[in-house]
Amino acid sequence: MTLRWRLALLFALGTAAVVAFAGVAFVWQLRVSLNSALDDTLRARAHALADQIAAASPLRVRGQGGDQQSGSQGQSTGADEFTQVLMLSGTVLDYPQTTSEDPLLTGAQLRRASAGPVLLTTAIEGEQARLLAIPASNGGRRVIALVGTTTGIPQTAESRAWSAILIAAPLAAVVAGLAAYVLTGAALHPVERMRRRLTEITEHDSAARLQVPATGDEIASLAVSMNVVLDRLQHALVRQRVFVADAGHELRTPLTALKAELELAARPGRSRQALAAAVATAAGDTERLIRLSEDLLLLARAEEGAGFLRPESTDLADVLSAAVRGFAAQAQTRAVAVSLDAGEPLPVIADATRLRQAVDNLIDNAIRHAPPGSTVDVSGRIGPAGIVIEVRDHGPGFPAGFLPLAFERFRRADVARSRAEGGAGLGLAIVDSIIRAHGGRVRAGNHPGGGARVRIELPRETRDDAGRP
Repeated sequence: MTLRWRLALLFALGTAAVVAFAGVAFVWQLRVSLNSALDDTLRARAHALADQIAAASPLRVRGQGGDQQSGSQGQSTGADEFTQVLMLSGTVLDYPQTTSEDPLLTGAQLRRASAGPVLLTTAIEGEQARLLAIPASNGGRRVIALVGTTTGIPQTAESRAWSAILIAAPLAAVVAGLAAYVLTGAALHPVERMRRRLTEITEHDSAARLQVPATGDEIASLAVSMNVVLDRLQHALVRQRVFVADAGHELRTPLTALKAELELAARPGRSRQALAAAVATAAGDTERLIRLSEDLLLLARAEEGAGFLRPESTDLADVLSAAVRGFAAQAQTRAVAVSLDAGEPLPVIADATRLRQAVDNLIDNAIRHAPPGSTVDVSGRIGPAGIVIEVRDHGPGFPAGFLPLAFERFRRADVARSRAEGGAGLGLAIVDSIIRAHGGRVRAGNHPGGGARVRIELPRETRDDAGRP
């Protein structure tokens, strides 16, 4: 069942329930009001009757002596009203307004009436009547003054009220349901239009957006929110396409070189030394492909928000020391020295392996750009907000136009440098991803004394994927 029909049914049922409740309350109030008015009339009649019989001469038992036609000759109060004067024994006294020779009250009801007013509803000759009996006095005797009236008028009014409710409730429910169906259709028309527009948007038309209604209501807010989501999806799709294109471009070069080496090695007449050189070159290209693939996977996981950290308590000074020792041989081949300034322990809760990877990338970049005879300075200290790591070389530094793009994928400071020499342009992007995953930040710049400088700021504590420290 569609939302439109569900809302129409809900409005119809709700209206029926409200009308039924209001009808029951109205009928109850009507009944109470009519009965109250009826009882007030009976009280006035009863007190008037009590005053009359108190002032009258002693009444005789009806039908014993005197004028036997007095009852018929007395004043009549109408067929719908009843009047009796009874003794406590139940005997009906002769009174001009008496409407029945048979007592209308039982012995128990007479005893109750002798103690105070008694209101009751009973059936008289198959017709419902309301009676009021009060104690009175006649000629020094205690008697009961009884008045009553039929309840036909209140019953008729109540019956008509019920009939009106039984007719009005279904009609009101149907009208409310139809109105809700029409109004819901009008309200949901912009939603249906947005739904059709969304089904038309594909990956080839990612720039398309929804039309925002000028109503300024919740539906307009929904359209704005959906356009924001579409913007995010478009940006993600563009990043994915750029990432795939850049990755394919970077992988093409080593794959082409590997294919060429293997084809050359497969030619007949190659010497053993040539074959060994080809295999060594192919192994180097394979290693480069492995590193590039791992870097691309790490960046992809970081961009998707997937957790790749395993934080534990570690001393960052040991990580820096191990990284410096690991690059000693490479630095020596380039006539570059690597110095470490981290004399005090640097306790931190972080993924030591990933931090070592980030530091290695920075030291590797610094060694490749440092002039012979210079020193690459690696330092670590405890700052006001956490751990601070700096890697600086004494080379030409970063070009001014490169600094805003330093941490983007496949960006190189020296575009003329070969990929084999300058890498794939993923080093700083990986550093940025690792540090941001730790809750820190990394900044690149040039030292006032010359050379490039990269500064890492880490909190003393990071968190894993489950949010635990």
